[in-house]
Amino acid sequence: MLTRLGIFGLRLVSLLPLSVLYLISDILFVVLYHITKYRRAVVDENLQNSFPEKSDAERKDIALKYYHYLCDLIIESVKMISISKEEAMQRFTFVNPELLEEYFKQSKSVIAAAGHYGNWEMASNVGLITDKKILVVYKPLSNAHFENFLRKVRSRFNAKLVPMKTSFKQILSYRKEPTVSIIVSDQTPVRSDSHMFTTFLNQPTAVFLGIEKLARAYDYPVVFCDVKVVKRGHYTCEFVPLVENPKLCAEHEITELHVKHLEKMILKEPQYWIWSHKRWKLKPE
Repeated sequence: MLTRLGIFGLRLVSLLPLSVLYLISDILFVVLYHITKYRRAVVDENLQNSFPEKSDAERKDIALKYYHYLCDLIIESVKMISISKEEAMQRFTFVNPELLEEYFKQSKSVIAAAGHYGNWEMASNVGLITDKKILVVYKPLSNAHFENFLRKVRSRFNAKLVPMKTSFKQILSYRKEPTVSIIVSDQTPVRSDSHMFTTFLNQPTAVFLGIEKLARAYDYPVVFCDVKVVKRGHYTCEFVPLVENPKLCAEHEITELHVKHLEKMILKEPQYWIWSHKRWKLKPE
């Protein structure tokens, strides 16, 4: 009952204009950063390990900007519940959708690697610029009510959500038609998953091999969703080609390419990555 009331409340809040929601975001920042100090220790440790060359003042400045953006991200995610197609396209602009069309003309499916950078929830908006099937790989929630609710929200714009555990099988079931598979590449794998360790943000980091395995198995070209924050509530996304012929790539080459591209994005504007996530909880043996 409580969950249903919570979902109903979120629906009502989402109907407010973003100009009002950003006022709520400013209040939420005070709560998370100053009062509850939400995951401050995690953020501080991640920034310390990622940027040992920076001063304490520089890392504190990144953390401050990150918490401001985290609150905006929460508010924008709520707005996604009811946002119109027109407003969604105005706020999240795809710079070069013609790149996808070139692959589709060749009857090729595309893997779009992404990171928890900027508003990744809006990545599924790619369904607004093409009529091809959009497959979004995600981790299901344990709460059944919120799981069903979020699936409906995230699939509003022509996207089909694919649970991570069955993603390989489901993506391949569409191999006879051109598709775009959006895979967030910087989630922490469990030790039983197939993964490798690489250096990411100055630390040994476990990364999934799913993008590479799928691309090499079926020769799917790989692009990266390079997201930039233009101003508050406005983003651009450029599809950056990483690999045209995956079968010609050496082992782990594709994985290193998408990891390094995300790292480059983070180093340029670090406040837009998810620093409160325990990204490095899996250590090399």
